[in-house]
Amino acid sequence: MKVKNILISQPRPAEIEKSPYADIVKKYGINIDFHKFFRIEGLSSIDFRKENKVRLSEHSAVIFTSKHGVDNFFRLAGELRFEVPESMKYFCSAEAIALYLQKYIQYRKRKIFFSNQELSDLVDSIRKHKNERYLLPCNEDHNPELSDLLDLQKIDYDKVIMYRTVSEDMSFLEPEKYDLMVFFSPAGIKSLLKNFKNYKQKDQLIGVFGPITAQAAREFGLKVAIEAPNEKAPSMARAIDQFLANNHKGK
Repeated sequence: MKVKNILISQPRPAEIEKSPYADIVKKYGINIDFHKFFRIEGLSSIDFRKENKVRLSEHSAVIFTSKHGVDNFFRLAGELRFEVPESMKYFCSAEAIALYLQKYIQYRKRKIFFSNQELSDLVDSIRKHKNERYLLPCNEDHNPELSDLLDLQKIDYDKVIMYRTVSEDMSFLEPEKYDLMVFFSPAGIKSLLKNFKNYKQKDQLIGVFGPITAQAAREFGLKVAIEAPNEKAPSMARAIDQFLANNHKGK
């Protein structure tokens, strides 16, 4: 099947002509649409108190695994009138998240640690500061891998729900018109199946980014045709380009 229409489950790039997807459109003469399937919604301070029986002031360190965690931690701290002390330590699962902290704190004056490898490396860093009491902000529907590792190392921490993933209304969409649909998180796949309860993949191609998304797709019975990142394609755009090069060959 020759691919002519692709759906990317992300917002349309602000400068589409400068994105790698624009090159793909020109190179293969195809159509690419962009639609985000879900949104992140922060808990109100009232809901936060109902969901979590802990106080932010009881913790000396915070573990961040996403920018959403950073945003909602500082938002709730403000709403709950908790002044984050300068002595607070921050442990981040990636350098990009650590740098994002500059939006809220003076980066150079705080104790910030991050890992660019596996979650186990982050936990190793946390283990070196075992006397801290940690706060782990997370999504209502989160991957338990990190908390399982923290439990294994007997780290003193509280896992708190600060935000949730909400499926967007995608009833305007016609999934069957796309030869390839690409997803970047399990939430996107769940939203597809929630919006279209009678969805059947049939010959439609599915692309996924990241092992967790790939696992979710297969658990929902979907066949994955494109999986990134990989050794030859560190980005989804590159993986799609390589797939289309073979798909259009001789067509």
